[in-house]
Amino acid sequence: MGGGGKSYSVNPADYKLLEEIGYGASATVSRAIYLPFNEVVAVKCLDLDRCNSNLDDIRREAQTMSLIDHPNVITAYCSFVVDRNLWVVMPFMDEGSCLHLMKIAYPDGFEESAIGSILKETLKALEYLHQHGHIHRDVKAGNILLDSKGVVKLADFGVSACMFDKGDRQRSRNTFVGTPCWMAPEVLQTGSGYDFKADIWSFGITALELAHGHAPFSKYPPMKVLLMTIQNAPPGLDYDRDKKFSKSFKEMVAICLVKDQTKRPTAEKLLKHSFFKNAKPPELSVKKLFADLPPLWNRVKALQLKDAAQLALKKMPSAEQEAISKVRDISLN
Repeated sequence: MGGGGKSYSVNPADYKLLEEIGYGASATVSRAIYLPFNEVVAVKCLDLDRCNSNLDDIRREAQTMSLIDHPNVITAYCSFVVDRNLWVVMPFMDEGSCLHLMKIAYPDGFEESAIGSILKETLKALEYLHQHGHIHRDVKAGNILLDSKGVVKLADFGVSACMFDKGDRQRSRNTFVGTPCWMAPEVLQTGSGYDFKADIWSFGITALELAHGHAPFSKYPPMKVLLMTIQNAPPGLDYDRDKKFSKSFKEMVAICLVKDQTKRPTAEKLLKHSFFKNAKPPELSVKKLFADLPPLWNRVKALQLKDAAQLALKKMPSAEQEAISKVRDISLN
């Protein structure tokens, strides 16, 4: 199935799993070698016991994913069940996600020329999905993957509760649990239906995320984000604070982040915007981003250590306080 005419086997013994490059509540992604071709691939292992979808849904999802054929969308080469896990074999994108890259080296976001290239490729992916009747539902920097040639691909297509998700969200068409930062107002309001235009809102939020290093409202708790998305004026690029960005970029973001979904452009129409007309080919501007960085798995390790350290720091004061108060209790009694 898939893989540019090559076929990949469904025998787990043909895959040698190497280090983990991504992890979530119900899935891990590992770098792996497909032994028959001696080729590096990515294998997503989904823990079916911790997954909220039934196996048929997941299988159907993997089927759909393997039928998708576009240079800017990650396809599944094949998928099969191993013990209580579903393995999905995918191309290995050796520079990881845009989110990951920002966390490691660009905490304040990318420069405009790189953003233009990344967004244009992502938009081509959305145009393709929408033309084929799919809503992506999870457009964000963490799902835009890069490789060392400068290729940009949109991943995690078709989120059936947990299939290609990190498992922090279980949602049907009208419910969700998780981060609403990228979700359109109509998705967050129960009772109002939504369509592929919801992806255009998320695309606009992703543009802001790439420009600033984080999504708007990202420091607030989910309920507050939900209310702010529904009640506040849409976020955007500020004319004062964001002086370094072009007028064309600011306008492009503004037309995506319109609360009335009927007034948002389609992906096809948005591609004709001057901002994308002038975007550079990604092999130039995107390749520059990781010119001086260590290999992906070293970066993953570094981030895991950093996250662990931050977690330990957060826990520190309260643990210390507990110890101190115990001592105090003993001495008081």
